[in-house]
Amino acid sequence: MSAFRVTVAAVGLGAVLFGTPAFAQDKEPAMTGKTAMGPVLTDAKGMTLYIFDKDTAGKSACNGPCATNWPPLMATASAKPMGKYSVVTRDDGARQWAYDGKPLYTWAKDMKPGDTTGDGVNNVWHVAKP
Repeated sequence: MSAFRVTVAAVGLGAVLFGTPAFAQDKEPAMTGKTAMGPVLTDAKGMTLYIFDKDTAGKSACNGPCATNWPPLMATASAKPMGKYSVVTRDDGARQWAYDGKPLYTWAKDMKPGDTTGDGVNNVWHVAKP
């Protein structure tokens, strides 16, 4: 049993030393959630993710006040592409997750997991579908 404690302690120590949860690199940045609109991509909290028609492949066009209303799904400095997920660099140098090359955002007016109130806003915002 003491060997188990040492292993757990070492994993925990690694997380403290490197500032990331153990095994975090293997986890995709988004999940699939269920909504009234069917399956959508969600962040770790279950909040619906959106794409923006004005973005170009690999480039976010939502900055400043836009990013206040549509918070980007941020990526860490060490984030690496995986599967259909890639990382784009924002105008301010921060990193953001993208799916199929389309940057991902949440919507400030969604209040709980499963909300999709951002779909269709200004005819340029849409739920991100897996």
